[in-house]
Amino acid sequence: MKTTNCACGVQEAAGRKAVGVDPEIKERNLKRLRRIEGQVRGIQAMVEQDRYCADVMTQIASVHEALRSVGRELMRNHLRHCAAEAIKAGDARADAMYDELVDLMYRHAR
Repeated sequence: MKTTNCACGVQEAAGRKAVGVDPEIKERNLKRLRRIEGQVRGIQAMVEQDRYCADVMTQIASVHEALRSVGRELMRNHLRHCAAEAIKAGDARADAMYDELVDLMYRHAR
């Protein structure tokens, strides 16, 4: 099994793990994701039923916003814990974190 470090210095084996996750925020995110899952199934049913396109598009916009909300919470946690730790460490970890954050901002700004 290959072990590497992420930009924040957390050891990873078979996948990275979040650091410093608040249990309340995690549960709130999971509830949102379950709700989003239901919304997506609803959109699928709307398409199967040949519902009015504008109504389907409205529901799709709602799912996009709900996903962005979860993403904001995850980004906040990443900045608070992983990024702060890497930047405090300085050296190559800080440089790697800066690159990761810039990549995340551009990827999520689309």
